[in-house]
Amino acid sequence: MDKLFSLEGRVALVTGGSRGIGRMIAEGFLRHGAKVYISSRKAEACDRAAAELSALGPCTSLPADVSTVAGAEGLAATITAREPKLDILVNNAGAAWGAPFDEFPEHGWDKVVDLNLKSPFFLTRALHGALKAAGTAQRPAKVIQVASIDGIAVNPLETYSYAASKAGLIHLTRRMSLRLIQDHIAVSAIAPGAFASDMNRTARDHGDEVARRIPAQRIGTLEDMAGAAIFLASRAGDYVVGATIVVDGGVSLGMAGRPS
Repeated sequence: MDKLFSLEGRVALVTGGSRGIGRMIAEGFLRHGAKVYISSRKAEACDRAAAELSALGPCTSLPADVSTVAGAEGLAATITAREPKLDILVNNAGAAWGAPFDEFPEHGWDKVVDLNLKSPFFLTRALHGALKAAGTAQRPAKVIQVASIDGIAVNPLETYSYAASKAGLIHLTRRMSLRLIQDHIAVSAIAPGAFASDMNRTARDHGDEVARRIPAQRIGTLEDMAGAAIFLASRAGDYVVGATIVVDGGVSLGMAGRPS
């Protein structure tokens, strides 16, 4: 039981790992003994984050744009050249777009859906061999999708492609989990609420105001996000298949129809 949440000897890849929720997860993994690779589209930011995180443990920057199949396959080739077995994949890279219904642009739709929904499928597929090589019936490999409470409850903001992509990701998690558990790969998801990040600037810049609309009366912290991811990635979460863990302080329970 004292090793229940340990990640010692495990190798993880976190997309979008240079900032925000991805960085929180990467930091948690490092503190629990994992070897971590982080990826993001902006190479300089990715390199800088990996250098900072390396103070906690082995962390390597692998910049990539996973919004295309070619980019996902390129990242998979890069990491498997270093690590033929991959224990944990966190599909966290994401984007958001807001615009009125009558003005919502096609490029805003495609950018968000490609990164939030297409990328997790094709990157996981590209890394299927490495994940399968790492997993056993006693200790499966893990794929953790970072969804959102916007895929569960209706946000009054007009973020149509974001909400659709995150709802789709939650169902895709169920569908993928049923197939991949046959190969000893457990797929699950996290649906975060308000965490301070560049994507959620309202929570970052106006945390006290946002907290007043959350039943738990605060926004999420690094420990909240890292804790959920460590649970799923570790032995503690080995029997969790296809589930989405909501980490939002209760806000999604009364979210529909709430004024922005």
